[in-house]
Amino acid sequence: MTEPALVRPGVPVTRAWTARFGLAWLGLWAAQLAPIQLLLPLQLAEVDPDHKVRDFALVNGLAGLAALVALPLFGALSDRSRSPFGRRRVWVAGGVLVYAAGLLLTGTASTWPAVAGAWLVAQLGMYAAMAGLTATVADQVPVEHRGAVSAAIYGPQALGIVVGLGLVAASGGEPGAGYPLLAALLLVAALPWVLRARDARPTEGERPRSLGAALRSTWRAPSRHPDYGWAFAGRLLVNLGNALGTTYLLYFLTDGLRVADPEGSLLVLTLVYLVATVAATWGGGVLSDRTGRRRVFVAGAAVLQALACAVLVLAPSWPAALVAGVLLGAGYGAYTSVDQALVTQVLPDARTVAGELGVMNVAVVAPQALGPLLAGLVIAELGGYDVLFTVAGLATVLGALTVGRIRSVR
Repeated sequence: MTEPALVRPGVPVTRAWTARFGLAWLGLWAAQLAPIQLLLPLQLAEVDPDHKVRDFALVNGLAGLAALVALPLFGALSDRSRSPFGRRRVWVAGGVLVYAAGLLLTGTASTWPAVAGAWLVAQLGMYAAMAGLTATVADQVPVEHRGAVSAAIYGPQALGIVVGLGLVAASGGEPGAGYPLLAALLLVAALPWVLRARDARPTEGERPRSLGAALRSTWRAPSRHPDYGWAFAGRLLVNLGNALGTTYLLYFLTDGLRVADPEGSLLVLTLVYLVATVAATWGGGVLSDRTGRRRVFVAGAAVLQALACAVLVLAPSWPAALVAGVLLGAGYGAYTSVDQALVTQVLPDARTVAGELGVMNVAVVAPQALGPLLAGLVIAELGGYDVLFTVAGLATVLGALTVGRIRSVR
């Protein structure tokens, strides 16, 4: 097995670097998750109330299918890039601009196919920026600090939901006003990292021979390197469980629990989720770095998410939803930071880091995009929200078991 390039960085990144890195992710997550949680459901309900669940599933499903191709491709192109601005920074900057343009287009769409097309543009921008940012951790951060730095990727995820929903609420909940505000936040949040990033041009020996060679190496990695394949499978299952359990929260509060103020309740639930997630993200990442262990944290965090789903199945109520929010936030927070660090330690080829991480990112993005499609089928065909949360819990448990098959990381 080729020794990963990830062990090469020896100088820890500064706190200022980590803060700029986390701020960029805050903008990315806010611009993605606020539309998924609120703007897109509201917009599609206005366009066609009778088919809102189907349309929401199709819009996100298209983006998920695109991720299967775009994330590895953009990563491989980043590995091959020799731009004067660096092979990572140019992808982040270009991706953010495309992302912002896609958000603006989505806000003007008035039919579900138009929404789907515009949201696809936005997500392609997200994938390009993600390819550059995640590879930067592998390029520049020492292994023993990756848990803490990975928390700067996923800690802002929960905070981004609240910031994004807050902006949408400030705009009156109107998609036409919410999307431009999210686009502005995205640009402002990414600018400090883009301006200050230092990204050296790779030598010929540090690049894959060709784009085709990079893509072949990337797609063969799961079958040729078992630990990489098990890490991918575990990440896919846990993120699928999380997506199934969270994507339809607005509709669950409206149609399942029938709360008086679904949008306000969603914000409260999101705040509970935020506090638990941020604490567990940073705490899990730091503890994992200090102990040098990854697998036990990843598996335990996945089980916490499964418990959250069990609570919603056994006692579906507003108090139970709050308890589930704490469990789900704590489990997902600890999982994301430690799993990201684990993933960087099982990449098989030093020359194709971004491409390999692109495949791993498919396991994060595709469940978020395809989750609504699968959840819609479960709700409509298999028995409603109880079955949905049961399937979500089983997926996370399987993900925890899969992580136990990894051998090269403690």
